[in-house]
Amino acid sequence: MSAPAPLPELPITFRPTRTRVVLLAVGVLLFITLLVIALALPNLSPGERISFIFTGLLFCGVLALLARPKVVAAPDGVTVTNLTTRRHLEWPEILRVNLRPGDPWVFLDLADGTSMPALGIQPGIAKAQAIEDARTLRALSEAHGTGDHTR
Repeated sequence: MSAPAPLPELPITFRPTRTRVVLLAVGVLLFITLLVIALALPNLSPGERISFIFTGLLFCGVLALLARPKVVAAPDGVTVTNLTTRRHLEWPEILRVNLRPGDPWVFLDLADGTSMPALGIQPGIAKAQAIEDARTLRALSEAHGTGDHTR
């Protein structure tokens, strides 16, 4: 059995980079397409043009929101940024980092008895990277926290 890999230097940010690139690219392309349509069609009224542009901005905004999740591990704890929320956890608050087969993202078991999703590590398009990121976050949690590491 090989020695465990050394822990990365903190702070470190985990995010689904490929998913983020796809979402942001599709959002921009969708906005540009609707903008071109709004400007190119000669029979549209100003209100219709504005509605095309507004719809493009709305779709781009939603896709940008879906690209927002990240997990930042720092010396003082972990900050989990999900779609609309951000929460900072001290290291001792994290008992376990879970990414089981079939899970859509990492779940953090917390000292208060709850479980929190961490959408910044998700196996969607980059499964191997997500597994490696989950292992790294688990190792950091075990090294910096006082969680239950026997499960």
